[in-house]
Amino acid sequence: MQAKENHIQFQKTGRYYTWGDPLKAQHLLIAIHGYGQLAPYFIRKFNQLDPEKYFVVCPEGPHRFYLSGSAGRVGASWMTKEDRLNDIDDYIAFLNTLSRAILNENDFTTKTLLGFSQGGATASRWIAYGDCTFDQFLLWAAVFPPDMNPEAFVKFKSVKNHFIIGTEDEYTPLEKAKAYHAALNKFGMNFDFVKFEGKHVIDSALLQQLI
Repeated sequence: MQAKENHIQFQKTGRYYTWGDPLKAQHLLIAIHGYGQLAPYFIRKFNQLDPEKYFVVCPEGPHRFYLSGSAGRVGASWMTKEDRLNDIDDYIAFLNTLSRAILNENDFTTKTLLGFSQGGATASRWIAYGDCTFDQFLLWAAVFPPDMNPEAFVKFKSVKNHFIIGTEDEYTPLEKAKAYHAALNKFGMNFDFVKFEGKHVIDSALLQQLI
C-alpha cells in the first residue's frame, strides 16, 4: 500500500509592514520581497519616499526559515517546488485579502505593484490570477513565470509594465535579461526595458523616477 497525499485548509495569519499615511497619500505601492528577505527590512528600501504622498505596503512571504543552519537570521519565501500549486493559491488568497482590506478603507489615485527577485514571479501571478488591478507593474531583477497560462497575459495589457535589471546583476546577465524581455513582448504585454548601473538591488533613484 502506498502513502496517500492529502490536503486540508486552515486559517493562517499573514504579516505585512507599511510606510506612509494612507489618509494623505495619493499613491499606493505594494512591494513583494525576494527570497530569504523579511518585510520589516525590505520596507526600509522605500523610506526615501514622501510618506504623505506614498503609502507603501510590504507583505511577507508565508514560509519563514533560518538562512543558515537551525538558528540565527531568518528569511521568508513565497514558495518552493514542493506542493507549489497549493502555495501559489495560498499566497494569492493572502494578497487578495490584504489588498481588499487596504482599499476598502482608503482611496488612491494610482496603484503600483513591485515584485523584486523571487517576488517578481509572485507579483506576476497575482496580477494574472488575483482580483486586484494595478496601474503600473515593476518587474524588478526578476524572471516572469515561464509556466503561466498565456490566457492570463491579457491582464497585463491594461497595465504600464516595466522590466528592470541592473547591468551587473549577479543572477541574470544583461543579455539574458534582454532575451526575457523580448519573450514577454512577443505575447503583446508591452514591457518597457529599463536598466540601471548596479547589481541585484533596488536602485532608489530609479524607483523615484519610475513612480
